[in-house]
Amino acid sequence: MLKITKQELTAIERHAEETYPHECCGVLLGTSDGTERVVHAAKPCGNADAATDWFAIDPREILRIEREGRAHGWDIVGFYHSHVDCPARWSQSDFEEAHWLGCAYMITRVAQGKAGETNSFALAGTTEEDKHFEDEKIEVI
Repeated sequence: MLKITKQELTAIERHAEETYPHECCGVLLGTSDGTERVVHAAKPCGNADAATDWFAIDPREILRIEREGRAHGWDIVGFYHSHVDCPARWSQSDFEEAHWLGCAYMITRVAQGKAGETNSFALAGTTEEDKHFEDEKIEVI
């Protein structure tokens, strides 16, 4: 399960709308006990890829955010991005680019500039070879 405040979810939706028609992306900082992730901060990132249907986060930005989170006692518990005019479901390219086992991958659908449904998928498994996405419930707290 992924728990997130209404304020952080709204910030993600706003980020998705602001970057439309391009995908937005960002990092989720928080705490995890292995089965439940609690998001304390959603950190927007620049999309290092200019394509409208793809995103990439600069690894230096991830390291900066990771250090910032550790100063608060938080870890990276996931990532978010938007899907432009298509469902909030993971794509094959999302799966191929997902490498943070145990993390959440949130996707917000943006249809004609307006944020809609948001879903989360936990990247489960123990290695790259057996990784897989599992649907994950989002609880707004």
